[in-house]
Amino acid sequence: MRELLIFVPSIEDGGVEKNLFLISNYFSNNGIKTNIITANLDKKRKFNNKINFISPNSNFFDNKNRFYKTIFCFYLLFKFFFKKKSFLIFSFQANIYAIFFAYVFRLDIITRSNTAPPGWSSNIFKRLIFKLFFKYPKKIIVNSKDFKHQLDKEFNVKSFCILNPFDEKIVKKKSIVKTKIDFFNKKNFNFINVGRMTDQKDQIVILKAFNKIKSKINFKLLVLGKGKNKELLKNYINKNNLSKNIKLIGYKKNPYPYIKKADIFILSSKFEGLPNVLIESQYLKKIIISTRCPTGPKEILLNGRAGFLFGVGNVEQLKNHIIFVTKKKNFKIIKKKTNIGFNSMHRFDFKKNINKYFFLIKKYL
Repeated sequence: MRELLIFVPSIEDGGVEKNLFLISNYFSNNGIKTNIITANLDKKRKFNNKINFISPNSNFFDNKNRFYKTIFCFYLLFKFFFKKKSFLIFSFQANIYAIFFAYVFRLDIITRSNTAPPGWSSNIFKRLIFKLFFKYPKKIIVNSKDFKHQLDKEFNVKSFCILNPFDEKIVKKKSIVKTKIDFFNKKNFNFINVGRMTDQKDQIVILKAFNKIKSKINFKLLVLGKGKNKELLKNYINKNNLSKNIKLIGYKKNPYPYIKKADIFILSSKFEGLPNVLIESQYLKKIIISTRCPTGPKEILLNGRAGFLFGVGNVEQLKNHIIFVTKKKNFKIIKKKTNIGFNSMHRFDFKKNINKYFFLIKKYL
């Protein structure tokens, strides 16, 4: 059996990475000789000792731009090839680079696309490139049914859908860790958002919605994450006198105690794949308000039966949902949606979905 090489130049702190750690460790613990190429030396501790971790010898690239990380990892890929010659590439990121390498050196490759096409095929030139390159991989894995439909239609491929494997034991264990959260209290409706502060996550929409109703409801909003838009959000909060109600507390390695203490989770993304944070919030029985963005939220929330959906960037719709979930008369409707979501968690069963990855990869080794 050949070895497996997982190509993931930039390992950050999101849902994609959670899946990477779970899948990689599962492979190596179940007899697949696994190698990982990445520029992030700081993430080595996340992988078990059975994995051959290939990275720079220093932390120089840890916080560098993805482009520079990918170029360096391309060099590491060349070195690995001349040492091993034959192996299966599983690309978790920078798929075009990995596919190009596999094509030139006649290697088998499986790719995984993490976010819906609007996030990475924004112009005609990019779409043509992807359409051409997507013909080569043995399989293209996607993580939602809607994602599969969009990708297959736009790029004329037959992708393979595997839902994110959700390990409820991890969330259950980490959510009971004692964390001091003075900001939330029983006198208010406690809202939370968890995500990178980027244009994709679009948290400014949430702030604008709350600014419209700040005098109508008692609320607290906690925002967890880091990113280039932090100052933009901070300035909006200060400018509109929202600092008593909204707090940005940065990235937290363990967000689950914060989510557990909240009443309502809000996701404002412009596009996604299958956002883990919604699955986790559903498991913790939170009321969920999310954009109907491509792709994932609509699927997780069963087209609105398990939560509340609003249009991307639609401040007015979000505002109305926030008001709705704070009305006591709507409690039965809200409770029903939350229960429907929790009772549908079997879709993301860890063993079922991780084994789909395992047997697919093993088939091509």
